[in-house]
Amino acid sequence: MAFVLSLRRAFVADHFHDLPGFQEDRHGHNWEVEAAVELDREADEPAFSDALDAWVAAIDYRLLNDRPELAGRNPTAELLAEQAFLHLRKATLRPRWVRIREKSNYWALCRASEGA
Repeated sequence: MAFVLSLRRAFVADHFHDLPGFQEDRHGHNWEVEAAVELDREADEPAFSDALDAWVAAIDYRLLNDRPELAGRNPTAELLAEQAFLHLRKATLRPRWVRIREKSNYWALCRASEGA
């Protein structure tokens, strides 16, 4: 029987937005990522935990604008949710959704399409 498991991790990272007509200074947040994946068995939980930890380790205490996978894109909560979702998928997991919380009143959710 398959089940859905969610895990949550905190991380700290800086970013800034540089858009036509809108530029802001570099600043940081205490971010939070929460992800849910579908697992076939409880023994698969360590693979999920390891994959989520690896994604967080790659961005924790970094300037997000400098990350190669984010080059030329504004590092928003929406983009980070998508990147974490794709990372879990590449780790051969079946993510259902990933939520990134940038601050207490702002978060973004990336979820699997119906039938995916």
